[in-house]
Amino acid sequence: MGFDWTPVNADTKFSVLVMACGVFDVLKLKKYKSKGQDGKGAVASLSNLYRIFTVPETPYSTLGKIDIEISQNLTGFLRQHIVASEMDLEKIEKDFSDPVIPEQPTFVSDYTHFLMENLVAQSVHTAAPGFVGHMTSALPSFILPLSRIMTALNQNLVKIETSKAFTPMERQVLGMLHHLVYRRDKDYYKKWMHDCDAALGAFCSGGTVSNITAIWAARNNLFPAADGFKGVAQEGIHRALRYYGFTDVAIIISRLGHYSFGKTADVLGIGRESIISIDTDRNNRIDLQKLQKTCRQLTARGVKILSLVGIAGTTETGNVDPLDTMADIAEEFDCHFHVDGAWGGPTLFSDSHKHLLNGIERADSVTIDAHKQLYVPMGAGMVLFRNPTSLSSIEHHAEYVLRKGSKDLGAHTLEGSRPGKAMLVHSALSIIGRRGYELLIDQGIEKARKFAALIEADESFELITRPELNLLTYRYVPVAIQHALAKATHSESATINKILDKITKRIQKLQRAAGKTFVSRTRLNPHRYDEQMITVFRVVLANPLTTDNIMHEILLEQKAIAAANKKINNHLSKLLQKLAA
Repeated sequence: MGFDWTPVNADTKFSVLVMACGVFDVLKLKKYKSKGQDGKGAVASLSNLYRIFTVPETPYSTLGKIDIEISQNLTGFLRQHIVASEMDLEKIEKDFSDPVIPEQPTFVSDYTHFLMENLVAQSVHTAAPGFVGHMTSALPSFILPLSRIMTALNQNLVKIETSKAFTPMERQVLGMLHHLVYRRDKDYYKKWMHDCDAALGAFCSGGTVSNITAIWAARNNLFPAADGFKGVAQEGIHRALRYYGFTDVAIIISRLGHYSFGKTADVLGIGRESIISIDTDRNNRIDLQKLQKTCRQLTARGVKILSLVGIAGTTETGNVDPLDTMADIAEEFDCHFHVDGAWGGPTLFSDSHKHLLNGIERADSVTIDAHKQLYVPMGAGMVLFRNPTSLSSIEHHAEYVLRKGSKDLGAHTLEGSRPGKAMLVHSALSIIGRRGYELLIDQGIEKARKFAALIEADESFELITRPELNLLTYRYVPVAIQHALAKATHSESATINKILDKITKRIQKLQRAAGKTFVSRTRLNPHRYDEQMITVFRVVLANPLTTDNIMHEILLEQKAIAAANKKINNHLSKLLQKLAA
């Protein structure tokens, strides 16, 4: 049975009531129109289902009021409804443990209350100015209403038949970012941007899929079809190696490389052991001497370097590899040069700091995450290609969609159905502009330098990694212990650092639970401690709402936690006694 698109038994008064009070909310006032078995709950009927597809929530309904509140004062809404103190995850799980899909509908108002109490209240206030632990930030105010337009249109970017104008818009966004990286002239983009047989890049859900796409294309271009061989896409990696005369393939990246490359090697069937990690220098950049030595050793063993990966903004420390020199090495060994600029790529907006990424324009492919420093919601990443035909190697066609000669974007993407997130990126690029992004990038880097200065000026802290972009790491180390570390032997420093690890972890957990400010933590092996693994605080300063006072408050709170916590004080007193003995 199909839907009856005419309201059932709808008199004028009832229609007005529906419009005034919201979809299922009205059923509470007019229960005799649709009663459940107990006479109280909402029930499924074609007329009610018709209404939820046609009648919008009004300003007087529960959801409508929340919608207005978010639209008028998002910051206030988040501050009011997200609980500051942390609840144990096991308690939260109890609200999401029933595996049975509800048999009957729920009133919109009731479900909204459930979300507010159990989901919103226990979410993370990632937009808070004091939330500086991860690569998330406040969003521009225009994003929310524009997201509503995107959701209402509900376009599917896999094909033109379900996206129409969204397809050329997405191609333009890719062209804009391609121009930011590669700086080709207008004639180049006039030729390639909307060419049905080319793609300047691919829109993805994030950096992981972008990196997979880059190495996927590199693999297929490395082992193309030839006489007697159908290509790696058809015959697989083992036959490809045998046909082209290699013993194996390798992806080379610094030890600070993103975990997505391990996933990439797994998905592409070349194995995680094909990821060759190179040590870093004192500045957390790939060690060029060890890189060149490794490349020579692999080549001598018959291992083909599939891709050399440079990092433009490591996830843990924000450092940038020497991309220009790496491009030279990639040319020497005839391999694909990919740059993971998911975080640091937008530094190219800044005239003052774009030199830090010199050489990125020589990369065969570049990953940039729009949901990081382009300030759009989660789920927007891109991979760009220097050669507009590179993605032809992964091209896929089907009879009902992605036909040859069409401009369907899905022919060159790993993902099929996708939302029109390019619209939000296009809006941000247009409304903020290059100059606006430059100000945001410059501000973030300057804040990181100020925070580093605050840390160095406070004798209770030790700066571990100095910011190159807008990330830094540090830890709480009272001055007496700093002096002891400066003259400690290797074994003595190892003992001290183990205790400091416990203190760092404890402070970070307590600060997160308090809900005032937040920094994350990670594990690094700095050269100053002979590459011993230590636990450190990690700070990301990309939120334009984070002030100097907030950065100061973060350090004050950490010192207060350390002074008030018995476990931390016990650790410190035992350590000081041991050092004095």
